[in-house]
Amino acid sequence: MPSSPLVSNLTSPPGGSVGCADLDLERLAGWMRQAGLDPRGLNACVLSGGQSNPTFLLQTASDAFVLRKQPPGALLPSAHAIDREYRVMQALNGSGVPVPRMVAYCDDASLIGTPFFLMEYVRGRNFIDPTLPGIAVAERKAIYADINRVLVSLHGVDHRAAGLDTFGRPGNYFARQIDRWSRQYRSSGGAPIEAMEALMEWLPAHIPHGDETCVVHGDMRMDNLIIHPTEPRVVAVLDWELSTLGHPLADLSYFCMSWCVPPELWRGVAGVDLTALGIPQEHAFVEDYCRARGIDAIRNWDFYLAYNLFRMAAILRGVAARSAGGNASAADAASMEAKVRPLADLSWRCARRSGTQ
Repeated sequence: MPSSPLVSNLTSPPGGSVGCADLDLERLAGWMRQAGLDPRGLNACVLSGGQSNPTFLLQTASDAFVLRKQPPGALLPSAHAIDREYRVMQALNGSGVPVPRMVAYCDDASLIGTPFFLMEYVRGRNFIDPTLPGIAVAERKAIYADINRVLVSLHGVDHRAAGLDTFGRPGNYFARQIDRWSRQYRSSGGAPIEAMEALMEWLPAHIPHGDETCVVHGDMRMDNLIIHPTEPRVVAVLDWELSTLGHPLADLSYFCMSWCVPPELWRGVAGVDLTALGIPQEHAFVEDYCRARGIDAIRNWDFYLAYNLFRMAAILRGVAARSAGGNASAADAASMEAKVRPLADLSWRCARRSGTQ
């Protein structure tokens, strides 16, 4: 995968109007006027990255916004829920969780083909590679510490006070999620994968005891974070499509998948000299999180890793299915199928060593 910062969120927005055939700028400008915005000089360009909802930078003579829309074509059930993205980011505005300011939501699919929302453009650095190439060791260490802080802040949000008490069903999160991603894996088609079939039996039978409910991001990884242009801190968490009410350890272990996955397979740091880079070891990152939240050491950690690796394999199988159907939003979607089996194998490896057996 590329290791340089994404062009889409550098300090200065990119110029030009390329790759925006899906946007009717004239109709969009009319909608912006109705929303109280000044569309003079409106132009658009596609933002890099992402396998899900098409995302565009809109520039006017006086401002810059990000437009995020559903992809066209037939969609898998409950996928591409941009209305939920808008709702949760709007609710988290002003909390300890850094999110862009929401501007407006439009459910009129006739305007530009699918529903969409508009949010502020947050300037900063966006990295695909979790080793954060080109960053000084001390800064890299501080960035990882701030990501930990953001996770703790998110999982400490009072979802009822934030108006998110109906954002998902409380309790029994892992059972429901395992069922959901099992169904998505099956509905996406493709050749059966032995490890996935085994995991769909093993995971529901080995869910750890104990439950907890909070707002979870659902896709908390490095490339969904905007880092301050010059400071080692997170200024925006993006891509809330998979957010819901769920178990905080699902979010934590999702971010920690990076330590399990080799860089050549997916966006991981397995096998990398972490000490030389200033990146914390996985156990240290988890211990810092537990300490900040005032919770005990986590038992059955390998279950949570197995669950998320399984989930990622199911997600990428869905991405490959969308590519085959012609409605994926990233050019490399077709290559995702090649990652499904190795991720499933990693998941099954975690399952077999889990203490829940």
